[in-house]
Amino acid sequence: MADAKQFRAPRGVADILPEEQPYWRWVRDTAARIAESYGYQRIDTPIFEFAGVWERREAAGTDIVDKEIYRFRDRGGDELALRPDVTAGVCRAYIQHGMASRPQPVRLYYIGPVFRYDRPQAGRYRVHHQFGAEAIGDESAALDAEVIDLLRTLYDTLGLSDYLLHLNSIGDGRCRPAYIERLRAYYRDKLDRLCGDCRRRFEVNPLRLLDCKNEPCQPFKPGAPKIADYLCEACAAHFGALQSYLEALGIDFDIDHTLVRGLDYYTRTAFEFIPRGDESQQGTLGGGGRYDGLIEQLGGRPTPGVGFGTGIERIILNLKRKEVGPPPPAPPDAFIAVAAAEAQAAALRLARDLRARGATVVLGAAERSLKAQMRQADAMGARRALILGREELEGGAVTVRDLEAATQERVALGELPRLFAR
Repeated sequence: MADAKQFRAPRGVADILPEEQPYWRWVRDTAARIAESYGYQRIDTPIFEFAGVWERREAAGTDIVDKEIYRFRDRGGDELALRPDVTAGVCRAYIQHGMASRPQPVRLYYIGPVFRYDRPQAGRYRVHHQFGAEAIGDESAALDAEVIDLLRTLYDTLGLSDYLLHLNSIGDGRCRPAYIERLRAYYRDKLDRLCGDCRRRFEVNPLRLLDCKNEPCQPFKPGAPKIADYLCEACAAHFGALQSYLEALGIDFDIDHTLVRGLDYYTRTAFEFIPRGDESQQGTLGGGGRYDGLIEQLGGRPTPGVGFGTGIERIILNLKRKEVGPPPPAPPDAFIAVAAAEAQAAALRLARDLRARGATVVLGAAERSLKAQMRQADAMGARRALILGREELEGGAVTVRDLEAATQERVALGELPRLFAR
């Protein structure tokens, strides 16, 4: 007997049912429209790539690489991985397709699934979907402000305006090493009181000590040295310029000295949008930052970049909490009620012809009573019901019932298109 478990969705994944689709369509369409209004073009990268795109030496110590990647070996012996993040794949595509020869910065956006073997939580699944944008080829702080403003515009447009923007700079390869040594010095005599993850991070990725959510590590975070005190002149100037640009855009922000993000490649800017009242950061709407060293890690020439990712499931969860829904779908232009079995073929042709003219048409079935079909037309909010029965078929006409005005007329088939002129 088959195991019933294998016929259920695995833990950490979810079906997107028809009743959920209006939310998804609304969020994705709004995201694409806003990104394109900023000059970003869509890119779609493969959902699996060579594992080395993510399993770089520099990525050691991050949970995504150490614990969460779905990796596999294909029949050709290649080590592949389902993408746990899209930014690295976009940067790989930037290198592979010679995008450095295009006018810089190259502005790209994407919408698609990512895969992480993580503990499922509200709004975050092992297969979840992201909208993201990347601007590659320019180190200006104005570009950082642009991507933050793009993400802010998405949230505001959807009705999620009650958020906090957390902001930090984590320096770069010139100033971060000195800070990391100071951070290690601070934590060295506390190692026996840290969680197991942080004892490992202490050696391979000390910045992640500031990002830990485990309870044993919380008492030590307030006293940790602040990276802002160790920024080099260039990083400090970049961070100051970003703040001035955000102020010019009227975007409020809080400096969060513990914000480092969970991926290895960030430099300088790091930011997150968090719903007001949910300071745990488990409810982060989205975030991102600058990654000026990532393309070089992937074999390209040193190239600056900045971007963000935001989870669509997390957005929809917050929309529902705020009781904000998508605009109601437009009702069908017509419902064709089939009053006789011999009229079904003609009804099929009529529906096809009206759809070809741009009308939205729902077709009834002769097996159901006319009364039941009319109830369905009312429930759907159809503007008109087109009744096609034996008499209409013989007379080459259709009975048109205006469901809003409660009027009815007989219209010749050849005259129907004028009723649906747009």
